[in-house]
Amino acid sequence: MFVCSCFGVTEEQVKGHAEAGACTPRQIASACKAGTDCGGCVRRIQALLGRGACPRRQLIDQGEPPLTTELPEAA
Repeated sequence: MFVCSCFGVTEEQVKGHAEAGACTPRQIASACKAGTDCGGCVRRIQALLGRGACPRRQLIDQGEPPLTTELPEAA
C-alpha cells in the first residue's frame, strides 16, 4: 500500500527505512522524500513509526549514548 503517493513510497519501504534506523518522519523524508511534497502522508508515517520498535530508540532506551558526528574544526 502506498503511504506517499507524491513519490510512490510504500508502507514496506517506510518500514524498511525504520528498520535501518530512521526513527522520525524527518529521517524517513531524508531517506526517500516521503512527506516532503504535499505533507499529506506525514501522519501515516508517524503512525507506522509508532507501531514498530525503532532499533535506535531501543539502544537509547537501554542507556546507549546517541550517535554523534564530529565536525572538523574551523580553520
